[in-house]
Amino acid sequence: MSEPTDSEPTLLVLDADPPPRLGALTGRARILHADESTLAEQLPRADVLLVWDFTSHAVRRAWPGDGPRPRWVHTASAGADHLLCPELVESDTVVTNARGVFDQPIAEYVAGLVLSFAKQLPRTWELQRERVWRHRETQRVGGTRACVVGSGPIGRAVAKTLRALGVRVALVGRTARDGVHGIDELDRLLTRADWVVAVAPLTDETRGMFDARRFGLMQPSARFVNVGRGELVVEADLVDAVGKRWIAGAALDVFEEEPLPADSPLWDLPEVVVSPHMSGDVVGWRDELGAQFVELYERWAAGEPLTNVIDKKRGYVPGH
Repeated sequence: MSEPTDSEPTLLVLDADPPPRLGALTGRARILHADESTLAEQLPRADVLLVWDFTSHAVRRAWPGDGPRPRWVHTASAGADHLLCPELVESDTVVTNARGVFDQPIAEYVAGLVLSFAKQLPRTWELQRERVWRHRETQRVGGTRACVVGSGPIGRAVAKTLRALGVRVALVGRTARDGVHGIDELDRLLTRADWVVAVAPLTDETRGMFDARRFGLMQPSARFVNVGRGELVVEADLVDAVGKRWIAGAALDVFEEEPLPADSPLWDLPEVVVSPHMSGDVVGWRDELGAQFVELYERWAAGEPLTNVIDKKRGYVPGH
Protein backbone atom coordinates (compact mmCIF):
# COMPACT_ATOMS: atom_id res chain seq x y z
CA MET A 1 0.00 0.00 0.00
CA SER A 2 1.35 3.41 -0.94
CA GLU A 3 2.03 6.01 1.73
CA PRO A 4 -0.47 8.89 1.90
CA THR A 5 0.61 12.31 0.76
CA ASP A 6 -0.26 15.67 2.24
CA SER A 7 -2.53 16.36 -0.74
CA GLU A 8 -4.73 13.34 -0.09
CA PRO A 9 -8.07 14.06 1.59
CA THR A 10 -8.68 12.40 4.92
CA LEU A 11 -11.55 9.92 4.97
CA LEU A 12 -12.84 8.95 8.40
CA VAL A 13 -14.92 5.77 8.62
CA LEU A 14 -17.33 5.15 11.48
CA ASP A 15 -16.77 1.43 11.44
CA ALA A 16 -19.08 -1.54 11.67
CA ASP A 17 -18.24 -5.20 11.26
CA PRO A 18 -17.41 -6.15 8.56
CA PRO A 19 -15.69 -2.92 7.47
CA PRO A 20 -16.18 -1.47 3.98
CA ARG A 21 -13.95 -2.52 1.12
CA LEU A 22 -12.18 0.68 0.13
CA GLY A 23 -9.14 -0.71 -1.66
CA ALA A 24 -10.06 1.32 -4.74
CA LEU A 25 -9.20 4.47 -2.78
CA THR A 26 -5.65 3.38 -1.97
CA GLY A 27 -3.32 6.28 -2.67
CA ARG A 28 -6.28 8.60 -3.15
CA ALA A 29 -7.32 9.10 0.46
CA ARG A 30 -5.84 8.94 3.93
CA ILE A 31 -8.26 6.52 5.61
CA LEU A 32 -8.82 6.67 9.35
CA HIS A 33 -11.16 4.52 11.41
CA ALA A 34 -13.27 5.38 14.43
CA ASP A 35 -15.85 3.81 16.68
CA GLU A 36 -18.40 5.46 18.94
CA SER A 37 -15.78 6.15 21.62
CA THR A 38 -13.21 7.79 19.29
CA LEU A 39 -15.38 9.56 16.70
CA ALA A 40 -15.53 12.92 18.50
CA GLU A 41 -11.74 13.03 18.86
CA GLN A 42 -11.06 12.20 15.21
CA LEU A 43 -13.87 14.18 13.56
CA PRO A 44 -11.86 17.45 13.22
CA ARG A 45 -9.23 15.66 11.13
CA ALA A 46 -11.64 14.45 8.46
CA ASP A 47 -12.52 15.94 5.10
CA VAL A 48 -15.07 13.18 4.52
CA LEU A 49 -16.99 11.02 6.97
CA LEU A 50 -18.38 7.64 5.91
CA VAL A 51 -21.02 6.47 8.39
CA TRP A 52 -20.68 2.76 7.75
CA ASP A 53 -22.24 1.94 11.13
CA PHE A 54 -25.66 3.30 10.21
CA THR A 55 -27.24 1.95 13.41
CA SER A 56 -25.12 4.28 15.52
CA HIS A 57 -26.18 7.70 16.80
CA ALA A 58 -22.56 8.68 17.50
CA VAL A 59 -22.50 11.38 14.81
CA ARG A 60 -25.35 13.29 16.47
CA ARG A 61 -23.46 13.22 19.76
CA ALA A 62 -20.03 14.07 18.33
CA TRP A 63 -20.88 16.72 15.74
CA PRO A 64 -21.60 19.65 18.10
CA GLY A 65 -18.03 19.53 19.52
CA ASP A 66 -15.09 21.85 18.88
CA GLY A 67 -12.90 22.04 15.79
CA PRO A 68 -13.48 21.80 12.02
CA ARG A 69 -15.95 19.36 10.59
CA PRO A 70 -15.98 17.21 7.40
CA ARG A 71 -17.18 18.88 4.22
CA TRP A 72 -19.13 15.78 3.23
CA VAL A 73 -20.88 13.05 5.22
CA HIS A 74 -22.18 9.87 3.57
CA THR A 75 -24.37 7.37 5.37
CA ALA A 76 -24.56 3.81 4.09
CA SER A 77 -28.31 3.76 4.68
CA ALA A 78 -31.48 5.12 3.16
CA GLY A 79 -32.44 7.10 6.26
CA ALA A 80 -30.41 9.92 7.80
CA ASP A 81 -32.32 10.46 11.05
CA HIS A 82 -29.57 8.73 13.04
CA LEU A 83 -27.01 11.43 12.23
CA LEU A 84 -28.86 14.70 11.67
CA CYS A 85 -28.57 17.15 14.56
CA PRO A 86 -29.20 20.93 14.56
CA GLU A 87 -25.51 21.75 14.21
CA LEU A 88 -25.09 19.46 11.20
CA VAL A 89 -28.32 20.68 9.62
CA GLU A 90 -27.21 24.32 9.88
CA SER A 91 -23.68 23.65 8.62
CA ASP A 92 -22.38 23.78 5.05
CA THR A 93 -21.57 20.07 5.12
CA VAL A 94 -23.15 18.03 2.33
CA VAL A 95 -24.93 14.84 3.43
CA THR A 96 -25.63 11.95 1.04
CA ASN A 97 -27.28 8.57 1.48
CA ALA A 98 -27.38 5.10 -0.09
CA ARG A 99 -30.46 5.78 -2.18
CA GLY A 100 -30.98 3.09 -4.79
CA VAL A 101 -29.30 0.13 -3.09
CA PHE A 102 -32.26 -1.07 -1.03
CA ASP A 103 -35.25 -0.28 -3.25
CA GLN A 104 -35.88 -3.60 -4.99
CA PRO A 105 -34.81 -5.88 -2.10
CA ILE A 106 -37.26 -4.15 0.25
CA ALA A 107 -40.00 -4.27 -2.39
CA GLU A 108 -39.47 -8.01 -2.78
CA TYR A 109 -39.54 -8.45 1.00
CA VAL A 110 -42.85 -6.60 1.29
CA ALA A 111 -44.33 -8.67 -1.54
CA GLY A 112 -43.19 -11.81 0.27
CA LEU A 113 -44.93 -10.70 3.45
CA VAL A 114 -48.15 -9.92 1.59
CA LEU A 115 -48.13 -13.34 -0.05
CA SER A 116 -47.24 -15.02 3.23
CA PHE A 117 -50.18 -13.43 5.02
CA ALA A 118 -52.64 -14.02 2.19
CA LYS A 119 -51.63 -17.64 1.64
CA GLN A 120 -51.28 -18.47 5.37
CA LEU A 121 -47.75 -19.80 4.91
CA PRO A 122 -46.76 -19.56 8.61
CA ARG A 123 -49.83 -21.62 9.55
CA THR A 124 -49.01 -24.17 6.86
CA TRP A 125 -45.51 -24.61 8.30
CA GLU A 126 -46.93 -24.95 11.81
CA LEU A 127 -49.36 -27.66 10.73
CA GLN A 128 -46.62 -29.46 8.83
CA ARG A 129 -44.48 -29.62 11.96
CA GLU A 130 -47.51 -31.01 13.81
CA ARG A 131 -48.12 -33.53 10.96
CA VAL A 132 -51.68 -32.22 10.63
CA TRP A 133 -53.51 -32.35 7.27
CA ARG A 134 -55.95 -29.44 7.35
CA HIS A 135 -57.40 -28.06 4.16
CA ARG A 136 -58.01 -24.31 4.18
CA GLU A 137 -59.02 -21.52 1.83
CA THR A 138 -56.64 -18.60 1.38
CA GLN A 139 -56.96 -15.03 0.21
CA ARG A 140 -56.63 -13.89 -3.40
CA VAL A 141 -54.00 -11.13 -3.60
CA GLY A 142 -55.04 -9.80 -7.00
CA GLY A 143 -57.71 -7.15 -6.61
CA THR A 144 -56.83 -6.24 -3.03
CA ARG A 145 -55.89 -2.68 -2.11
CA ALA A 146 -52.64 -1.38 -0.67
CA CYS A 147 -51.79 2.00 0.80
CA VAL A 148 -48.03 2.59 0.57
CA VAL A 149 -46.98 5.51 2.77
CA GLY A 150 -43.74 7.01 1.50
CA SER A 151 -43.30 7.98 -2.14
CA GLY A 152 -39.51 7.83 -2.41
CA PRO A 153 -37.61 5.24 -4.46
CA ILE A 154 -38.36 2.46 -1.98
CA GLY A 155 -42.07 3.28 -1.85
CA ARG A 156 -42.25 3.44 -5.63
CA ALA A 157 -40.49 0.07 -5.93
CA VAL A 158 -42.92 -1.44 -3.41
CA ALA A 159 -45.87 -0.04 -5.35
CA LYS A 160 -44.56 -1.37 -8.67
CA THR A 161 -43.94 -4.85 -7.26
CA LEU A 162 -47.36 -5.08 -5.59
CA ARG A 163 -49.05 -3.92 -8.79
CA ALA A 164 -47.34 -6.79 -10.59
CA LEU A 165 -49.28 -9.08 -8.24
CA GLY A 166 -52.53 -7.41 -9.23
CA VAL A 167 -52.81 -5.25 -6.11
CA ARG A 168 -54.40 -1.82 -6.52
CA VAL A 169 -51.92 0.56 -4.94
CA ALA A 170 -52.37 4.09 -3.60
CA LEU A 171 -48.99 5.77 -3.07
CA VAL A 172 -48.93 8.52 -0.42
CA GLY A 173 -46.31 11.25 -0.19
CA ARG A 174 -45.75 14.53 1.57
CA THR A 175 -47.51 16.45 -1.19
CA ALA A 176 -49.88 15.39 -3.97
CA ARG A 177 -48.56 15.12 -7.52
CA ASP A 178 -48.99 12.91 -10.54
CA GLY A 179 -49.46 9.34 -9.30
CA VAL A 180 -49.03 10.30 -5.64
CA HIS A 181 -51.68 11.16 -3.05
CA GLY A 182 -50.97 13.88 -0.52
CA ILE A 183 -50.75 13.16 3.19
CA ASP A 184 -54.14 14.85 3.64
CA GLU A 185 -55.70 11.86 1.86
CA LEU A 186 -54.09 9.24 4.08
CA ASP A 187 -56.98 8.78 6.52
CA ARG A 188 -59.46 8.15 3.71
CA LEU A 189 -57.14 5.67 2.00
CA LEU A 190 -56.51 3.76 5.23
CA THR A 191 -60.20 2.93 5.55
CA ARG A 192 -60.11 1.04 2.23
CA ALA A 193 -56.73 -0.69 2.38
CA ASP A 194 -56.13 -4.41 2.83
CA TRP A 195 -52.38 -3.76 3.16
CA VAL A 196 -50.85 -0.65 4.76
CA VAL A 197 -47.11 -0.38 4.09
CA ALA A 198 -44.99 2.21 5.93
CA VAL A 199 -41.79 3.22 4.11
CA ALA A 200 -41.74 6.94 4.93
CA PRO A 201 -38.56 8.65 6.19
CA LEU A 202 -38.47 9.59 9.87
CA THR A 203 -39.06 13.32 10.30
CA ASP A 204 -40.81 15.51 12.86
CA GLU A 205 -43.95 15.21 10.72
CA THR A 206 -43.90 11.42 10.39
CA ARG A 207 -42.83 10.43 13.91
CA GLY A 208 -45.68 8.51 15.56
CA MET A 209 -47.96 8.92 12.53
CA PHE A 210 -49.36 5.42 12.99
CA ASP A 211 -51.13 5.68 16.31
CA ALA A 212 -54.37 4.48 17.90
CA ARG A 213 -56.47 6.83 15.79
CA ARG A 214 -55.02 5.63 12.48
CA PHE A 215 -55.09 1.96 13.45
CA GLY A 216 -58.72 2.54 14.35
CA LEU A 217 -59.42 3.76 10.82
CA MET A 218 -58.16 0.56 9.23
CA GLN A 219 -60.36 -2.38 8.32
CA PRO A 220 -60.45 -5.32 10.76
CA SER A 221 -59.07 -7.45 7.89
CA ALA A 222 -56.13 -5.10 7.17
CA ARG A 223 -52.48 -5.97 7.74
CA PHE A 224 -49.86 -3.37 8.61
CA VAL A 225 -46.27 -3.65 7.34
CA ASN A 226 -43.46 -1.38 8.57
CA VAL A 227 -40.16 -1.39 6.67
CA GLY A 228 -39.51 2.33 7.20
CA ARG A 229 -38.52 3.40 10.70
CA GLY A 230 -39.69 2.05 14.02
CA GLU A 231 -40.53 5.51 15.32
CA LEU A 232 -43.19 5.94 12.62
CA VAL A 233 -45.34 3.77 14.88
CA VAL A 234 -46.58 4.18 18.44
CA GLU A 235 -45.79 0.60 19.37
CA ALA A 236 -48.09 0.44 22.38
CA ASP A 237 -50.98 1.49 20.14
CA LEU A 238 -50.07 -1.19 17.60
CA VAL A 239 -49.99 -3.82 20.33
CA ASP A 240 -53.48 -2.73 21.39
CA ALA A 241 -54.76 -2.66 17.81
CA VAL A 242 -53.65 -6.23 17.13
CA GLY A 243 -54.65 -7.49 20.55
CA LYS A 244 -58.14 -6.02 20.23
CA ARG A 245 -58.36 -7.19 16.60
CA TRP A 246 -58.80 -3.71 15.21
CA ILE A 247 -56.50 -5.01 12.47
CA ALA A 248 -55.77 -8.57 11.38
CA GLY A 249 -52.02 -8.53 11.85
CA ALA A 250 -48.70 -6.80 11.28
CA ALA A 251 -45.22 -7.45 9.93
CA LEU A 252 -42.50 -5.34 11.49
CA ASP A 253 -38.90 -5.08 10.35
CA VAL A 254 -38.04 -1.92 12.32
CA PHE A 255 -38.73 -0.93 15.92
CA GLU A 256 -38.53 1.94 18.41
CA GLU A 257 -35.70 0.09 20.14
CA GLU A 258 -33.36 -2.26 18.29
CA PRO A 259 -32.65 -5.05 18.99
CA LEU A 260 -36.24 -5.58 20.07
CA PRO A 261 -36.17 -6.26 23.83
CA ALA A 262 -36.92 -9.84 24.84
CA ASP A 263 -39.81 -8.69 27.01
CA SER A 264 -41.60 -6.84 24.18
CA PRO A 265 -45.18 -8.07 23.74
CA LEU A 266 -44.64 -7.97 19.97
CA TRP A 267 -42.75 -11.26 20.13
CA ASP A 268 -45.80 -13.19 21.28
CA LEU A 269 -48.68 -11.45 19.55
CA PRO A 270 -50.58 -13.74 17.17
CA GLU A 271 -50.54 -12.66 13.52
CA VAL A 272 -47.44 -10.49 14.05
CA VAL A 273 -44.20 -11.17 12.14
CA VAL A 274 -41.01 -9.79 13.71
CA SER A 275 -37.82 -9.57 11.66
CA PRO A 276 -34.47 -8.00 12.70
CA HIS A 277 -34.20 -4.96 10.37
CA MET A 278 -33.23 -7.12 7.41
CA SER A 279 -35.73 -6.30 4.66
CA GLY A 280 -33.14 -4.60 2.45
CA ASP A 281 -30.18 -6.84 3.24
CA VAL A 282 -29.55 -9.29 0.42
CA VAL A 283 -26.42 -11.25 -0.46
CA GLY A 284 -23.77 -8.74 -1.55
CA TRP A 285 -25.49 -5.65 -0.16
CA ARG A 286 -22.41 -4.44 1.70
CA ASP A 287 -20.32 -4.65 -1.46
CA GLU A 288 -22.97 -2.59 -3.27
CA LEU A 289 -22.82 0.04 -0.52
CA GLY A 290 -19.03 0.17 -0.69
CA ALA A 291 -19.02 0.46 -4.49
CA GLN A 292 -21.62 3.21 -4.34
CA PHE A 293 -19.49 5.20 -1.89
CA VAL A 294 -16.36 4.81 -4.00
CA GLU A 295 -18.26 6.11 -7.03
CA LEU A 296 -19.49 9.10 -5.03
CA TYR A 297 -15.98 9.73 -3.69
CA GLU A 298 -14.62 9.84 -7.21
CA ARG A 299 -17.20 12.48 -8.11
CA TRP A 300 -16.39 14.48 -4.98
CA ALA A 301 -12.61 14.29 -5.56
CA ALA A 302 -13.10 15.46 -9.17
CA GLY A 303 -15.18 18.41 -8.03
CA GLU A 304 -18.33 17.07 -9.67
CA PRO A 305 -21.79 17.47 -8.11
CA LEU A 306 -22.74 14.67 -5.74
CA THR A 307 -25.89 12.62 -6.21
CA ASN A 308 -28.18 11.39 -3.42
CA VAL A 309 -27.86 14.72 -1.60
CA ILE A 310 -30.18 14.96 1.39
CA ASP A 311 -32.17 18.09 2.14
CA LYS A 312 -31.01 18.31 5.74
CA LYS A 313 -34.00 20.32 6.89
CA ARG A 314 -36.45 17.77 5.45
CA GLY A 315 -34.35 14.73 6.29
CA TYR A 316 -34.45 13.02 2.90
CA VAL A 317 -33.43 13.39 -0.74
CA PRO A 318 -35.94 15.79 -2.33
CA GLY A 319 -37.75 15.26 -5.56
CA HIS A 320 -39.73 12.19 -4.60
